[in-house]
Amino acid sequence: MNVDAAVAAVAAIAGLCTGVFAMLAFRWSERDQAKPTRSSLHTDAVLPPGVDTVLSVLRSSAVVLDEADAVVKASSAAYALGLVRGGKLAVEPMMQMARDTRRDGEIRQVELDLPRRGTGRGDALAVSARVAPLGSRLVLLLVEDLTEARRIEAVRRDFVANVSHELKTPVGALSLLSEAVMDASDDPEAVERFAGRMQNEATRLTNLVQELIDLSRVQNDNPLEDAEPVRVDELVAEAVDRCRQQAGAKQITMAAGGTADLHVWGNRGQLAAALGNLVENAVNYSPARTRVGIAGRHVSAPGGDLIEIAVTDQGIGISEKDRDRVFERFYRVDPARSRATGGTGLGLAIVKHVAASHGGEVTVWSAEGQGSTFTLRLPEAGSVRDRERPTDLSAEGLDDEDRPYETFNDPLPAHPAPEVLP
Repeated sequence: MNVDAAVAAVAAIAGLCTGVFAMLAFRWSERDQAKPTRSSLHTDAVLPPGVDTVLSVLRSSAVVLDEADAVVKASSAAYALGLVRGGKLAVEPMMQMARDTRRDGEIRQVELDLPRRGTGRGDALAVSARVAPLGSRLVLLLVEDLTEARRIEAVRRDFVANVSHELKTPVGALSLLSEAVMDASDDPEAVERFAGRMQNEATRLTNLVQELIDLSRVQNDNPLEDAEPVRVDELVAEAVDRCRQQAGAKQITMAAGGTADLHVWGNRGQLAAALGNLVENAVNYSPARTRVGIAGRHVSAPGGDLIEIAVTDQGIGISEKDRDRVFERFYRVDPARSRATGGTGLGLAIVKHVAASHGGEVTVWSAEGQGSTFTLRLPEAGSVRDRERPTDLSAEGLDDEDRPYETFNDPLPAHPAPEVLP
């Protein structure tokens, strides 16, 4: 009987211990579930009604902090910028702003430069942070990414500075030359010499203003509003005719080849200006008694067929460090040589904008001392390729001596670029 009582007592004690352990395990489980995790940060249990909906439609990165500086709510953009890590606000200046706002209730705003997350680059991420109280216990942090806006502003400042400098040079030269003409009024030879230089500076100023107007137009206008099928042969003929005088003065042969009867879709005036700039650059930066080739061909591409127009020269070439910058406004590989040729540094920038606005691109291959090949890629004009149109210039009423360019059968120096010959 005593044995049975002892067994019963042991069983009761074991049951009691099991119940205690079960209760403790349940409490521990509830405590673990109550701990904040990244997924629980996005719950709106403690947020005022409607705040979660408002934060979800904001363009700014949003972070809501409680009285213990724990993150209650954070948008995906806040994680992407690296503002929140491990359930905590990772930017100390913003954390200090939140504490100050929680203490006195004042709204604060500051601009900061943050290191880019996950990159080894030295450039910083420019942000604007604004902290405001949200109810009695919470603090709301809104962060705007200003990096792109700052980059655009820097480009605008550089552009204004460059324009001012480029305009100042010929205007200053004209002022000095006019004074020289007045002082040499009794010397006809000096007057003639100074007048010639004044004419050169006036021409340079006129070209600069015109290219500024062209650049503004291609940046602001939509060329596809007045788009039409344009024959590549006609664009080439117009570009060659534009540079005929400069090429003749340097005894440079301009030759055209490639596939006939190609058509592109776009604004004829802008396309002619872009190709003309490429040909003009090739002539200006080529030595005397060399050759400039212009060729077009059809290229199949996954996004739609393209027309490639390649302009190849045997000029001075472009170094590798300058190759990525030649399409920047006012950038010159050799400023001294550009002054001699009358270049403004805007020609290739105009080509780049025209190509982009027409859904294409412009690329360059070059080697110092061997020459360069600029390739303009544009969408094909679709069914226009199938129309029957004359392909031989002589069939359009042009005699041999009136032909705007000559075809050629001997290749230019081998470039790893689109073929110049058919």
